[in-house]
Amino acid sequence: MRIAIVDDHQLFRKSLAHLVDSFQDVDVVLQAGNGKEFLEQIDSVPIDLVLLDIQMPELDGFQTCKVLREEYPDMFILIISQLTTKESVHKVMELGAHGFFTKNSDPNQLEQAINSIKEKGYYFGNELGTVLREALLWEKKANQSTTHYEDAIQLTSREIEIIKLASRELSSKEMGKILNIASTTVDTHRKHIIGKTNSKNIVGAVIYALKRNLIQLDDI
Repeated sequence: MRIAIVDDHQLFRKSLAHLVDSFQDVDVVLQAGNGKEFLEQIDSVPIDLVLLDIQMPELDGFQTCKVLREEYPDMFILIISQLTTKESVHKVMELGAHGFFTKNSDPNQLEQAINSIKEKGYYFGNELGTVLREALLWEKKANQSTTHYEDAIQLTSREIEIIKLASRELSSKEMGKILNIASTTVDTHRKHIIGKTNSKNIVGAVIYALKRNLIQLDDI
């Protein structure tokens, strides 16, 4: 898996690159100090996954994430940041990031996060689950989210089951075993869910379902 690292702290960036290069079957192919620098170099080498900081000069993680999801939709985005406010995590996940990893986490868990994105297409993990729960509770308390939506769509019971299982970070194969259906059928359901909810990925679909009370925070 070809990895890019975008962080404005040079010492952290180089240390992170050294760590990631030690993981099996991954290779750091590009480093940049901010989003602008990254986007200027992005076409110079194929990239599968970018480890992206939020707080950066020139072009921050929010802006960079938005551009990447619009112009490079096949590239995976794992946010690695010390900014863990409810507002920032909620915003970056709605922009289409595939996972969130705090800089205070155990470095050994980073390999797990990368492998999860490689194998399943997303990473929830304990950090994201906890912060996402807090973010959605914060949003509801702030009256920025209601239980009624004019654009609400109908999800089938099977689609809601798959969203619940996705929030527990299960692969399509694992979901298939639980639901007694083929993994390819699970993949088809996931595509339909993402399309019906107008989400950028399955993480966005989980957030969509949470906001509309189709699943509960305890399901994560």
